[in-house]
Amino acid sequence: MKILVTGGAGYIGSHVVKALLELGGHEISVLDNLSKGSQMAINSLKSVGEFKFIKANLEDDLTQIFSEGKFDAIIHFAAFIEVFESTQDPLKYYLNNTANVARILRYCKQFDVNRFIFSSTAAVYGEPSTPEVSEDSPTMPINPYGNSKLMSERIIKDYAASNENFRYAILRYFNVAGASEDALIGQNYPNATHLIKIATQTALGKRDGMGIFGDDYASKDGTCVRDYIHVCDLADAHIAALDYINANKSEVFNVGYGRGFSVKEVIDVAKKVSGVDFKVSIQPRRQGDPAVLISNANKLKTLTKWTPKRDDLAFIVKTALEWEKKI
Repeated sequence: MKILVTGGAGYIGSHVVKALLELGGHEISVLDNLSKGSQMAINSLKSVGEFKFIKANLEDDLTQIFSEGKFDAIIHFAAFIEVFESTQDPLKYYLNNTANVARILRYCKQFDVNRFIFSSTAAVYGEPSTPEVSEDSPTMPINPYGNSKLMSERIIKDYAASNENFRYAILRYFNVAGASEDALIGQNYPNATHLIKIATQTALGKRDGMGIFGDDYASKDGTCVRDYIHVCDLADAHIAALDYINANKSEVFNVGYGRGFSVKEVIDVAKKVSGVDFKVSIQPRRQGDPAVLISNANKLKTLTKWTPKRDDLAFIVKTALEWEKKI
């Protein structure tokens, strides 16, 4: 297939590009404006296989890119992802995350691109009434980031209803962490707020200390509980989802391991793996953080060929730490 990966220089996007290149048999194009993605990732991926890199904004006129690319599928990552920032600047998120999905789909319609994988988020579930959520759980986002993704999902579904040839897979990620096992690529997001990234930076002395944002949540130890998935397992899920919609119908999939770890538990594992007892302080809650969010990913495991291979928190932290040592 001829596949366009938008945001392919970013954290998750670059791991999906790597997985596709290693799989072989596809013609890959990567579109990224490098505002959050990294040139370092693009340079590193060139050692894995051949692909075309296009530096562009989604707001640009992409007519020529689509006309020449003759794409069969799009895997769409390009988005802003910081929950707290979305509460401070919601328009930034609606314009980039939501409006740009409609723009991309307009090109899909014009150039007959009928396979679409969308990078969504567990944030669409908001503050769920049960600790574990399935794809059928109510979608009630509690922040603009989650809203921007849910609105995008609705746009995709509405377009699919108007085009019987168009099939999509919407992947709702839980908390993504880690790096490629060979430390070739990893999370290089500027000013990252991801817990495991921050913990490994602190262990290596890149930060003086780190904070726990609230220890009075309705959870086992008062800190937020999340389902952490290794980025390479998530990358494999994209390929499995693309294979699925090629042969079947459109679908929505949760992507996670189905078990949760608290912030304190993650920090304890990071200290153990790194061998460093780094400084941690309790800080006020951040706006927009639900207490517990754990996936039920049985649908993905049942319908597709996806089988997680890296379901081990210590391993996730170890790969993140090895990557952090490199950069």
